[in-house]
Amino acid sequence: MSEKILLIVGAGSGISLNTARKFGKEGFKVALISRSMKSLQKYENELKNDGIEATGFPGDVSSVESIKTAIDAVIKTYGKIDALLYNAAAGRPGKPTTLSAEQLVEDFKISVAGALTSVKEVIPYMPNGTILLTGGGLALHPYADYASLAIGKAGIRNLAYSLHQELSPKGIYVGTLTINGFVQEGTFFSAKNIANTFYSMFENHTETEIIFEEK
Repeated sequence: MSEKILLIVGAGSGISLNTARKFGKEGFKVALISRSMKSLQKYENELKNDGIEATGFPGDVSSVESIKTAIDAVIKTYGKIDALLYNAAAGRPGKPTTLSAEQLVEDFKISVAGALTSVKEVIPYMPNGTILLTGGGLALHPYADYASLAIGKAGIRNLAYSLHQELSPKGIYVGTLTINGFVQEGTFFSAKNIANTFYSMFENHTETEIIFEEK
């Protein structure tokens, strides 16, 4: 059985690291993209201590050229990608009228446009692959004090559905996990529980959207 590769764009210490750990324990090698090489090296070491092969690639999701360069380096290293998790989001606090158009567009580049760029870059190297997008409850229930983030999460949800319609006939599963709560360890909304759900989505390839919430 050939090795499986997970690429996480927007790597961080919470959902990303826990998802990397879950997939890694299931036999995946992990590629991580983040702006900070220092953080990437920290994540590499943490995962390697768990027996998981992980490699960091510096890249800025707000820049099309930067993310393309980073993903190209991943492809040159591994040759393919079996699963992509896009976990980057931006949303400076503020009500709609406190935001400038430029700020809104800059956040949208990170929350949504970077996801589209990432997807387009990996598709040629992803036969029958999986694309996972981290969503949020603000897409369903906008909150004025976080208007930019809410718009970004609404955008990623919409993108997930349209990508699913386009790519599922080509054998690529696209799903978004709409986290309807605050990520906090020791609760239902722990990063570990979220990571386990992402892996279930990878295994099952069924719903375009799963609402992650306490019943």
